[in-house]
Amino acid sequence: MSENKVDLSSLKINRNQEKRVNEKKYLKPIIITLFVVVIIAIGYFFFQSLVSGEIEVTETKASVISSSETSAVLTASGYVVAQRKAAVASKGTGRLVFLGVEEGDPVYKNQIIARLEDSDIKAQLAQAQANLLLQQAGLKEATNQFERSKTLLKTNSSTQSEVDAAEARYLTILASIELAKASVTASEVAMENTLIRAPFNGTVLTKNADVGEIVAPFAASASSKAAVVTIADMASLQMETDVSESNIFRIKPGQSCEITLDAYPRIKYPGHVAKIVPTADRGKATVMVKVAFKEYDSKVLPEMSAKVLFLGDEIKNNEVTEMLVVPISAVVKKNDKYFVYKIVNGTAEFTQFQSGRESDDYIEVLSGITESDKLINNPSDKIKDGTKIKL
Repeated sequence: MSENKVDLSSLKINRNQEKRVNEKKYLKPIIITLFVVVIIAIGYFFFQSLVSGEIEVTETKASVISSSETSAVLTASGYVVAQRKAAVASKGTGRLVFLGVEEGDPVYKNQIIARLEDSDIKAQLAQAQANLLLQQAGLKEATNQFERSKTLLKTNSSTQSEVDAAEARYLTILASIELAKASVTASEVAMENTLIRAPFNGTVLTKNADVGEIVAPFAASASSKAAVVTIADMASLQMETDVSESNIFRIKPGQSCEITLDAYPRIKYPGHVAKIVPTADRGKATVMVKVAFKEYDSKVLPEMSAKVLFLGDEIKNNEVTEMLVVPISAVVKKNDKYFVYKIVNGTAEFTQFQSGRESDDYIEVLSGITESDKLINNPSDKIKDGTKIKL
């Protein structure tokens, strides 16, 4: 019976092999199609560039810089800082009932800018003043009694003990009057402490408390405020910058500087080194340098970021002028003459210009180029006058 068994394993279908065959069958046409598309795209763009004759270029422009940039011995960044600044707080504790300033308001020395609730202080002052009047009224009676006792003693109508008692009463009244005067003064001081005055002429930078809030000298609780406003003397603005220890030898007191605010890069403010702080920052290996403005306007605000150029001896008294320069990478020199390729209506226009001072990065333009002109950067030998170009 076993001899008649038939081996059927050879008739089994291999599904995995069939699957791989099908994958290869469909994958090959896809790869061929993608390859053909890429070849066609490359050929199309190559053909278009040959037909059009355009050469790809990068664009640059002439720019205006100050002559100080050529003579700067060092450049640094920093911030504008008010050298005279105060967080104005109350000496007393109480609820704020009046605030007479807002951010940006000018204030004057001793100007009342805020006031605390003072009804309880007024009551104490009135009580102290009434007590003073009471003691002063008793002084007349004590004085008369003392004088009368001394007169009676001379005629033996009074005893020495009565005179001593009258004198003691008189001295007690005098002491009580002085104590009442001190109480009046203390109440007046407490009343003054409810008034918050500006310590100097300045401008309000921030408002830290509002009417109705509790104000305390040291903000004893989380719900109370210490400072009411923060003011700064805008006439004391200086730029503070950190200069590396390795470059501090380039800086000296009184050295001319040029300050540029990041917010207004085209405005140059003349300045000078006001102070080199006589200590270094160990962590940053820098020394703080304070640069004072020689003149500035309302655009300069505290905490603005700025850059400063420390000028060399070539420029005296900040005699700074502006000049138009073109990058040296855009200049073509032929026969000791200077040319550039201007971009005009999609073509290169070979233009000569009159040059001035030169540096490693730029050449000064005296004539022939304006700030609005578009120039070809790093022009190749393939570019000629009239060549069609593409940015």
